[in-house]
Amino acid sequence: MIVVTGAAGFIGSCMVKRLNDAGYQDVLAVDDFSRPDKNRNLEGKQLWGQMHRLNFVRWLERNHTDVEAVIHLGARTDTTEQNVAIFNELNLEYSRALWMLCAGFDIPFLYASSAATYGLGEIGYADDHGTIPQLRPLNPYGQSKQDFDVWVLQQINNRQSSIVNRQSPTNWAGFKFFNVYGPNEYHKGRMASVIFHTAQQIKTTGAMRLFRSHRPDYQDGAQSRDFIYVKDVVDVLLYFLENKPLNGIYNLGTGQARTFLDLATGTFRAMDVEPNISFIDTPADIRDTYQYFTQAEMGKLRAAGYTEPFIGLEEGIEDYVQRYLKEELLW
Repeated sequence: MIVVTGAAGFIGSCMVKRLNDAGYQDVLAVDDFSRPDKNRNLEGKQLWGQMHRLNFVRWLERNHTDVEAVIHLGARTDTTEQNVAIFNELNLEYSRALWMLCAGFDIPFLYASSAATYGLGEIGYADDHGTIPQLRPLNPYGQSKQDFDVWVLQQINNRQSSIVNRQSPTNWAGFKFFNVYGPNEYHKGRMASVIFHTAQQIKTTGAMRLFRSHRPDYQDGAQSRDFIYVKDVVDVLLYFLENKPLNGIYNLGTGQARTFLDLATGTFRAMDVEPNISFIDTPADIRDTYQYFTQAEMGKLRAAGYTEPFIGLEEGIEDYVQRYLKEELLW
């Protein structure tokens, strides 16, 4: 079977859908399942079963021979959370436990990192193992992802040939997700994509308010990110699951930064509404740790053999809005 952690969440539930579409029905969904608004993401999915994340580690110890691969997407993703202990428990220690079990039993392991690890992009956005330890995230969430990436690289550098003392799975990959958007993020509240919030504001007010720039080198709305549609994300994960290319930590974006103004304007157009956009101050609690630009260097992923084109921003927005957001449908 294939295990997906964070399976009731945004990307996790889309991963389950993509696995089902590819013919995988023996999927074990791991999450805490405490929120009905998240759990609806699994409606209609084909599953072998569901398991609370706290029970999964012991279950894996006993049932590892039944597991074909672990796709670890579960994490605390709130970039405004400042409690480091929460991230240490959920994003670092839990991930280490799963890595070590997959290493010991030689189970392929795919996991989610984040572009939040790049911070202000002082040394660029290259997914080079040699520069990853130098990255300086801007918040505890990004730091927790960075800490796990660095720990993984330490296991690789310290690996031993003995199977008994194996420190990494034979097949593994980590993915620095850039700004992912798409269906099944209804439960994310403040952390949902700008497309989601734009659609909701258009429905209720006919207008959208974006964050004002607080830097003189960026105009209002010109803050730019590498936005990637969730369907592309899960396609890449499926490729790595089935083809097992070179192990490593990879960027997962499109390689093309676009502005938030582009994003909002595209959402208005997808909803067939004339754009009505204004600006408000960026909330004080995130202003000092706000990324004004991200853009993935994608050469490493392409060199690993993934050749499919990424969905363009306008095309992705149209698909998301027209097929899902208008009627609040799931994928």
